[in-house]
Amino acid sequence: MASQVLYRDLGLLEYQQAWDLQEKILQESIAQKSQRLLPAHHLLFVEHPPVYTLGKSGKREHVLIDEKEMQERQIAFFQTNRGGDITYHGPGQLVGYPIFDLEQFYRDIGRYLRELEEVIILTLSEYGLKGERSSGETGVWLDPGIPGRARKICAMGVRCSRWITMHGFALNISNDLSYFNHIVPCGIPDKSVTSLQNELGTALTVNEVKEKVLQKFKQVFGVEISPS
Repeated sequence: MASQVLYRDLGLLEYQQAWDLQEKILQESIAQKSQRLLPAHHLLFVEHPPVYTLGKSGKREHVLIDEKEMQERQIAFFQTNRGGDITYHGPGQLVGYPIFDLEQFYRDIGRYLRELEEVIILTLSEYGLKGERSSGETGVWLDPGIPGRARKICAMGVRCSRWITMHGFALNISNDLSYFNHIVPCGIPDKSVTSLQNELGTALTVNEVKEKVLQKFKQVFGVEISPS
């Protein structure tokens, strides 16, 4: 039987609240594993108000504006415990937080990241876009091998504790890309950022893309998804 994933759409939610919820579910799952129980898998979808988040391996100098300017622009900032460098979250971007017990799938973080990328690659193909991986860089790109053309459409950064994951991916759909001008996205200075709407030239809603991403999660991870 396929594993069950409990799905929750959090709508528009402050970053700290979503982070607290992830931590709560993670700790509950760890407690269940310590009792030799199988924790449930969770998948949270959310949009955040404007926020920059810096991963534990990131560099503060990749944020190109100071705290005063962030306050003036009403952009929050968080130093997080995920992998990766600096990124931006905001309305119009689909952020996904899978809280999976990988021991019920496999013990391989690299494979997990590649499968997260595959979910997004397959979603983009529904819109006629060829999403690709860039060697040595996590996430999903368009034209990664063409100098001056490479642009990132989905950032990823995860944490794993006792083989339970948290944090996840951020797929640019219709978000304001100008916020990326004030950071070095993912710490990579020579590649730009794009969105589904920017590439297609047509208006898109996050809700319509959510459904496609859910279907690709089922396909790639071989799971069933039900409302939490």
